[in-house]
Amino acid sequence: MPLYEHVFLARQDLAQAQVDALAENATKIIEDNGGKVVKTETWGLRSLAYRIAKNRKAHYVMLDVDAPAPVVAELERQTQINEDVIRYMTIRVDAHEQGPSAMMRRGERDRDRPRRGDGDRDRGPRRDRDDDDAGFDG
Repeated sequence: MPLYEHVFLARQDLAQAQVDALAENATKIIEDNGGKVVKTETWGLRSLAYRIAKNRKAHYVMLDVDAPAPVVAELERQTQINEDVIRYMTIRVDAHEQGPSAMMRRGERDRDRPRRGDGDRDRGPRRDRDDDDAGFDG
């Protein structure tokens, strides 16, 4: 069967339990029609690049799907009807990514990196503002 990645964005005012219910509903649609959900990842509440339907943030969820094309068409049809979903995208892939997706690895990488202002570097002596005007003739 063909492999797909289905990502949807849910409204920002939904509770996490409601977002999980949307993911379970999508899984049920796929499994009832003869497909299989290999992996489900919730990426959390993230900022959008631009406002969509008065939302500045959205809950991101990704499903790795192993299903025939009619099943994916039915999933997209049901997703379009749901007013809690503000955007979705389904792409066909050659193989599913093993382990966590790039979005999940990105969060781990950001946690491991030292934050700005941790004091891990020497900035040298601090200059006063009056020092900037010291050489100015005018």
